[in-house]
Amino acid sequence: MQNGDFTFAERPGKAAGIRLAEALNALLGLAPVPHLWNTVTLAGDVRHRGAADRGTVGRRQREEEAFVAKYATGPAPRGGLRTDADHQVVCLALEMTRGLLADGTLTVRDLPVRLCTRCGYMAGADTAGDCRSCGHGGSRVARRPLLIFDRTAHGPVLGREDVHAAGARTPSHLFTIAHHVPRLLVLSRTRDHGVDLAPLGLEGMVLDPRAGLHVAVLAAAGEFGSVRPVMTVTENAAANVAAYGAPFRRYGPMRLRYALHGKIPYEAAASDQLYGVHRAQAVQDLFTDWYLPLCAARERAGISAARIPALLKLLRRAHLARPATPPGDLVADLRHRVTAGDMRWVTDARALACALSAREDTKGPMGPTRGAP
Repeated sequence: MQNGDFTFAERPGKAAGIRLAEALNALLGLAPVPHLWNTVTLAGDVRHRGAADRGTVGRRQREEEAFVAKYATGPAPRGGLRTDADHQVVCLALEMTRGLLADGTLTVRDLPVRLCTRCGYMAGADTAGDCRSCGHGGSRVARRPLLIFDRTAHGPVLGREDVHAAGARTPSHLFTIAHHVPRLLVLSRTRDHGVDLAPLGLEGMVLDPRAGLHVAVLAAAGEFGSVRPVMTVTENAAANVAAYGAPFRRYGPMRLRYALHGKIPYEAAASDQLYGVHRAQAVQDLFTDWYLPLCAARERAGISAARIPALLKLLRRAHLARPATPPGDLVADLRHRVTAGDMRWVTDARALACALSAREDTKGPMGPTRGAP
């Protein structure tokens, strides 16, 4: 998740990916994994510079305080919290970048860029307008060394093998978007916070956060001994980051893939009247925190608000019908389908009842959406 200026109560949809991941991991019997936060952002730099306590609170501390506050009224994630600027991420990013430079996947080239004459923020050579970092109107064109990924020498930057269960419903539009990104992608950026590229001779620059978030996933996967990590992500986010992350999806035996999910119309699921009409108050938190994220993995283009009542009724029926002990063959089949990325079971009442029974002793690390921070 990007560490923006929001709370989970204000924007519960922000938690959809982590709720989906924890639900699937629990069904598979896996240990809880950490929540990963994207803290390397220009917006974060700007917020920190404008803060009254900038002299006493550092950039890293401010980011940590911001995302920890989002869990203030609920239990902390059992898998912990990690960021894309943690020490282990920085070390792995530099190691991977050095290797990619050595084998020619990445190069350092002198290219023309536009620099703000006040703060030195780097924009594209053809970018005009006020500086996005400090708001200054003056800029100059200069040449400077940049970390470059030439995607034409790499092959497709996104394919079926990069998407979890892509074979079931091939996201062809994402492949088309990835195919039309610029030929030369700049992977070094001017930021106040992130993976410092000075050890590679790129002073004052950090690794592009779209690449860095992939390294953060690999670092966490290595810590937990996973060789097939899957990153939950919306289709729009995948379209924005896939090309920049293409060189950073593999490390040793590890191979990162994307699990796509749609957006959830939480505004349609927030009405107390909805749960009263369907006599479903007992499953309200289960619906918002567990079931809707699972449905979002089936509805990759987004869940229609008109579907909310029907999904709630299905969950209520399955909840009432859940067995005290789920049959072993049903649990095995459910886990096989989850592993394969087949999410059709979320609208199968019998399979859903089995999933509900299997999760009875598993409590999510975030607490309920309603009233959560």
